[in-house]
Amino acid sequence: MVRPAFEPLPLTAIGARGWLVDQLRLQADGFTGHLPDHWPDVGPNSGWLGGSGESWERGPYYCDGLIPLAYLLGDRGLIERAGRWVEWSLASQRPDGWFGPAGNDDWWPRMVMLKAITQYAEATGDDRVIPFLTQYFAYQARHLRDRPLAKWGEARGAENVLSILWLHRRTGDDALLDLARLIQAQTLDWTDQFEQFPARGKQRAFSHFVHVVNVAMALKEPALRWLIDGDPRFAVASAIGLENLDRYHGQVTGMFSGDEWLAGTHPSQGVELCAVVEAGFSLAILARAFGDVRWADRLERVMFNALPATIDARMRARQYDQQPNQVLCTVAPRGWTSNRPDANTFGLSPHFGCCTANLHQGWPKFAAALWAVAPDGLAALAWAPCHVTGSGFVLDVRTEYPFADTVHVHVEHAPMGPASLHLRIPSWADRTTQLTVNGEPQTVRAGSFVVLTRDWRSGNQIVIQFGSEIAREMRPSGGVAIVRGPLVFALRIQEDWRRIERRVFFDDWEVHPATPWNYGLARDEFTLCRREVSRVPFDGANPPLILRGTGARVPSWTLWENSADAPPAGPIDSGTPREAVDLIPYGSARLRVTEFPTLAT
Repeated sequence: MVRPAFEPLPLTAIGARGWLVDQLRLQADGFTGHLPDHWPDVGPNSGWLGGSGESWERGPYYCDGLIPLAYLLGDRGLIERAGRWVEWSLASQRPDGWFGPAGNDDWWPRMVMLKAITQYAEATGDDRVIPFLTQYFAYQARHLRDRPLAKWGEARGAENVLSILWLHRRTGDDALLDLARLIQAQTLDWTDQFEQFPARGKQRAFSHFVHVVNVAMALKEPALRWLIDGDPRFAVASAIGLENLDRYHGQVTGMFSGDEWLAGTHPSQGVELCAVVEAGFSLAILARAFGDVRWADRLERVMFNALPATIDARMRARQYDQQPNQVLCTVAPRGWTSNRPDANTFGLSPHFGCCTANLHQGWPKFAAALWAVAPDGLAALAWAPCHVTGSGFVLDVRTEYPFADTVHVHVEHAPMGPASLHLRIPSWADRTTQLTVNGEPQTVRAGSFVVLTRDWRSGNQIVIQFGSEIAREMRPSGGVAIVRGPLVFALRIQEDWRRIERRVFFDDWEVHPATPWNYGLARDEFTLCRREVSRVPFDGANPPLILRGTGARVPSWTLWENSADAPPAGPIDSGTPREAVDLIPYGSARLRVTEFPTLAT
């Protein structure tokens, strides 16, 4: 095996603080805390609780986010709820090792439940989990040749391999690696797919290779092969795949389109919420495997932009598809590759329920991936307020990043003797970026880890001041996007939320624009306005940052199939007066224009 650059910390080693704990609390008070009371698919009659209800992937998906959220918050009610799911799964195991609902024999949903159970084991130390996994993997080793992976399991075998590697790190049983290789042999050849990449335009027919959630999960699949067998071809396949995805389907949020199949680069093509949370999970694994800042940069762009934008600010309604240029969220036909007319509305389960079950993993797994174990200490992969315990360190990370530029790392406890902190400096950081230890300046380089090795002492202080410019990013549409640091910015459009179905807790909504959306941007400089980060961090009515610039209405830019048409090729003379325009973080905007035409000077 190849040793990854960094290893994951146990689930409860990182405690969220500041705006991040507020976001987790909103999730607990919204979708995750209340969903079982209002959505039968994860309610008490679930097949994964011994009932006669849904018995496939939705219960496991829910647990895959419920468990880390419960333990990161230390929420006794959520912990008790999570325990019911885990206890039923553990008790369902037969003497031959098989487990789960009797009416479902698909390998795929068990892959998801295994990920949930391993997180539970990290949080609790429950000594029943290792024998449970050992028995199940022995069952797989006996039966996979006669009953190989198929359909979704064949596309997503990497999820199974993750839990095998989790157990191998704890037992050292190399027979587990043979099982992992067997599963990889039965998994679709994502390495070849990423290298050849035949899906070079908007896809018109289904295959597992073009299903956007499969692709998001598969980003990490070659890397897991590399970790097991060391073939250098696998070490670069994920990067080649992401490069091709960006070229043919890339979106400014760091995602690639897929509504529900890969859909090209048009800014009104959507991307499925399931793909967003799965991409975030894959990117965190890739960042740890390779220790490459580029994967962590991409992780932040996805999680700070695409994830919050596709769920309402109080986490009580979600979309199936989000669009970078999203100017109307209504039940209407759009240029989706396969999805129904309600796919970009907000609600309990528009279009299809998988995202309602799967959204829960996004924020908790991001929080749990902020830091990792380095061979000689700890590594900061992504920045957010948190409290970290590991490798002999106890660290308090105080920051409002990504809404602010300064990070304070306070050493509360340090290991005996020399140890290292690997601190990520993003690729976008400019020359004004500074890092000090106890006031002493350190050398920094964008796109790298600053490795600080010394005898640390309680009370040591690290301060990072990121320098970041407001940048214009040219997009394949011919439009321009505005970014600053990890944040993408979008036109502030006043939103008119219209209820289309009333429920006890989770209503369904259309969102209509109450102000014009069809603006082009002048080449003028922007003014940055800062505000206090509220207890609802991604609230469009109270955004923590505003960029004020100059724009003008572009009357020729209109709707196409109930979405914004492609931005007119520029520079253009709009024929309308210049006026002030406000841009807000993409994650705070449920209606938005993100790719703009450029006005002629």
